[in-house]
Amino acid sequence: MGAPQPSDRAGAIVATLAFAGTTAAIMQTLVTPLIAELPQILNTTPSNAAWVITATLLVSAVCVPVSGRLGDMLGKRRMLLVCAVPLVAGSVVCALSSSVVPMIVGRGLQGMGMGMLPLGIALLRDVVPAEKLSSSIALVSASMGIGGALGLPIAAAVAQYASWRVLFWGSAGLATVVALLIWFLIPDVPAGAKGQRFDVLGALGLGAGLVCLLLAVSKGADWGWGSATTLGLFAAAVVVLVAWGLWELRTRDPLVDLRTTARPRVLMTNLASVFVGFGMYASMLITPQLLQFPSATGYGLGQSMLASGLWMAPGGLMMMIVSPLGGKLTDARGPKFTLVSGVLVVAGGYGLSLALMGSAWGLMLVSMVTSSGVGLAYGAMPALIMSSVPLTETAAANGFNTLMRALGTSVGAAVIGVVLSHMTVTVGGHSFTSENGFRTGLMLGCGVALVAAAIAALIPAVRNAAADSEKDGTSPAPEQATVQA
Repeated sequence: MGAPQPSDRAGAIVATLAFAGTTAAIMQTLVTPLIAELPQILNTTPSNAAWVITATLLVSAVCVPVSGRLGDMLGKRRMLLVCAVPLVAGSVVCALSSSVVPMIVGRGLQGMGMGMLPLGIALLRDVVPAEKLSSSIALVSASMGIGGALGLPIAAAVAQYASWRVLFWGSAGLATVVALLIWFLIPDVPAGAKGQRFDVLGALGLGAGLVCLLLAVSKGADWGWGSATTLGLFAAAVVVLVAWGLWELRTRDPLVDLRTTARPRVLMTNLASVFVGFGMYASMLITPQLLQFPSATGYGLGQSMLASGLWMAPGGLMMMIVSPLGGKLTDARGPKFTLVSGVLVVAGGYGLSLALMGSAWGLMLVSMVTSSGVGLAYGAMPALIMSSVPLTETAAANGFNTLMRALGTSVGAAVIGVVLSHMTVTVGGHSFTSENGFRTGLMLGCGVALVAAAIAALIPAVRNAAADSEKDGTSPAPEQATVQA
């Protein structure tokens, strides 16, 4: 099957896919301003209300690789439209909810639509001219971070000045607009893996293993890291994922081609993605708390949720500005250079934060620096993946890479959460994370970013694409011979 021809509507396509990624990210941050109020809103306990966030994480982790594989088999445009349906339905269910169970169901439905981002990135390889590919990948990939950064102040403003239900009605409207744009503007290109069999057992195995792993990681602090439940889930995750891997190596049409994933270039990129996800989330977890902690602590800045979101919003704007520049850097020096540069900028931002964490202006500058680094890194990782996998696996490979980033953020949230909860100080009868706790978390984020840079530096250069393809029995992508190390 020949490679699909680039579309003459590349600008509209890229804008649509970037908007889709931004909308998906907004769905994830939507409930952040409501966290403290959810138990009262839903008439439930704080531990039950926490499932409103956990459900989206678990469902998206399971559905993203499945959506990617189905995109390769059935067509990426079709699966983008399919992903829009649960985004709309989940938003409506949440908007109508008055108790915790339907809210969790609605948030789970929203999680099912998170496959939009890797599907959109993979589609770019089919429809965007080669000279615009790097900058397009960078913008669409960074849209997840852009949406997260901009969505927080918007959601906080709506929650503060209107009913919380407006948040979900608004997200339903955004998802509907995304679906219409996809329907009218995204071309229907031939599926690269059309006719292959869907690996049902592989999807169930990966889903079960991921649920066990992410449940243990995300709820371990609440249940106790040494509790039988947490340790049992970790053990189950190991057993199930090992069995899943053995099955994937033996089945004819696997959900995730582990042989492709084991290629050094793909493997090292995915490993770096875990650390990049960790490094990015550490800042997102610490900065809002520093901004909102009471000034009586001596280091908190006493900002409201809305004000802290506005202080962080320039970080999202910087990501939007830097992403196209990252694409140009990738064209000039290759995605590996861009990835290493990006994570070093993130590490520099953390180093800067240790000196500037005492003021809102300082934290805004730190957010702008770290977000710039994330924008560079997030644009480079899909470019590395797509220059290393056959056309029949682009969506599945990007879905798996997105999963690795999500795994990194989950582990980052757990580790940083443990640090912040164990290093505390009492002020006015209330317990708060100490200044040293925040500094330790920031140093940890810096160290993880440096580890990501070291791993990225070990990513091998592109070998002869034709030779690799002949060896693997696949068709090389046109840009595989031109993308640099």
